[in-house]
Order: sequence, then C-alpha cells, then structure tokens
Amino acid sequence: MVAHDTVAVERRPAPSPAPRSWRGRDAWTPWLYLAPALVVLAALLGYPIYQLGLISLFRYTQAQVSGGEPTAFRGLGNYADVFADDRFWQVLLATVVFAAACVVSTLAVGCALAVLLTRARALPRLALMLAALGAWATPAVTGSTVWLFLFDPDFGPVNRVLGLGDHSWTYGRYSAFLLVLLEVVWCSFPFVMVTVYAGIRAVPAEVLEAAALDGASPWRIWRSVLAPMLRPILVVVTIQSVIWDFKVFTQIYVMTNGGGIAGQNLVLNVYAYQEAFASSQYGLGAAIGVVMLLILLAVTLAYLRLLRRQGEEL
Repeated sequence: MVAHDTVAVERRPAPSPAPRSWRGRDAWTPWLYLAPALVVLAALLGYPIYQLGLISLFRYTQAQVSGGEPTAFRGLGNYADVFADDRFWQVLLATVVFAAACVVSTLAVGCALAVLLTRARALPRLALMLAALGAWATPAVTGSTVWLFLFDPDFGPVNRVLGLGDHSWTYGRYSAFLLVLLEVVWCSFPFVMVTVYAGIRAVPAEVLEAAALDGASPWRIWRSVLAPMLRPILVVVTIQSVIWDFKVFTQIYVMTNGGGIAGQNLVLNVYAYQEAFASSQYGLGAAIGVVMLLILLAVTLAYLRLLRRQGEEL
C-alpha cells in the first residue's frame, strides 16, 4: 500500500475593499493641495468679477461716482443698450476678424520658425531662440512704441527703405490694423515657436527619415506627418492665441492713439474702456466687459475640455 501525502494549500482571504471613508478622503486629497491656490485666485479674480457684474446692473455714471445722484438699478438695461447699439456689433465683428488674422499669422510664423530651428545649426538656433525670447519678454507698451517709431512717417526707417515718403500707417483703417497685427505677431510667435519646436523634437527621427526617403518634400512632411502628430499641441497654442488676441488692448490703444480716427480701429477691450472712462458710462463699460468675459469663458471651457480629451497624448 502506497501512502499518498496530501499537501494542504493555504488559501488567503481576498483583500477587503477599502472603507468608504478612506476612498472619500483620497478623492478630496488633490483639492486639499489646490486649496491655497484656489483661495488666492478667488480673492484676486472672484471679487473683481463680482464687482464688474454688479456695476453692469446699475446706472453708474460720473454723477453717481461723485455722489450727485443715487445709483439706479437697471437690471439687464445696460445689456439691452449694448446689444441695441450698431457700433457694438461693428466693433465685435472687427475684433473677431482682427483676432482671427492675428491667430493665423502667429501660428504660421511660429510653426515655420519651429521647423527652421530643427534644421539650423547650434549657433544660429541659439541666436534665433534668444531673439524670439527677447521679443516675448518685451513689455507691450515698449514694443508698441518701438514699432510706431519704425513706421513713423517722418523718422521711421521702414518708409525710407520702401520709398514711401511720408506715408502714415496709422491714418488708414486697414493699414493701422496691419501695423498692430505685425506687432502682435512679433510679440506672440515665440510661444508658438518654442512649444511646436519642443513637440517636433519629441517626434521619433525614424519617422521623419522614412518620409524623406520616400521623397516627401518639407511641406509634405509637415502636412502629412508632423501636423497630425502635433495636433494636440497645435490645439493648445491655437486656443491660447485666440484668448490672447481677442482681448488685445495695449497695442491698439498705444499704436492707434485710443482706437484710431473716429474709432475706426476699435476692438472690444478699447471700446469698453472708452465707454467706461471716456464717456463716464461705467455701467455700459462693465456690461461690455461681462460680454467679453462670457465669450472668453466659452473659449476657455472649450480649451479645458480639449485638454482633458488630449491629456494622455500631451
């Protein structure tokens, strides 16, 4: 008779799920880390936005500021006046077209220079990066003043080089917008260039070499290889540029002397400033500011939604 030894297998009990209290505590942990920053942002942004919305609901002019007349609640009256004003819609259209032109030009220049950086040698690449970062770091008032001097009809070197004599770039509506657009692109393209350049450097070299061996031109490589792979980054820089260029103020105000002749170069930010401070219609100016805030908030929410969708790829 052969005895068979039985081997006892130790069965370990399955781990019990974490208590609900611990899971809830883990869910709140990120918010605890973010709490100090959220408190600061609420203090710096929440209160001014609250005051802006509050003023937009009242008749608030210089008479109310000086105490000569009491403030009168208008509800949505200021918004009705804004939307009933044909000039508001003209300025809104000009703002959208101008911002779109700035975004397209900024992306074109930034992406082209990013590709150029990948092909340049070390020293020219360093010089271009330093020059671009210098343009990016220049204050808007300083940059606008420099560009005004370059295109000055009496002393500017641009008119002399182009042989335009005493042509005034800020007199005509479209030439003034073009001048401001050039300055906006000059101070905005470094962000696009550096971001896209970093994305290109992350693309495997084998992919680009294979495309080149297949006979693809540089434009074809960008359109069919790089652009699809860099789509998440391009989405980010595009929406960032839309937000920045839609609320341009300093360049327009400085270079067109407050909006151009008869307000021909007004954008929403400058228009709101004129209504609030030049005309002392603070309620109307606040209403325009709230409308701008809602438009930019919609763009920002779309931006955050795209970031969440593309989070793994970024």
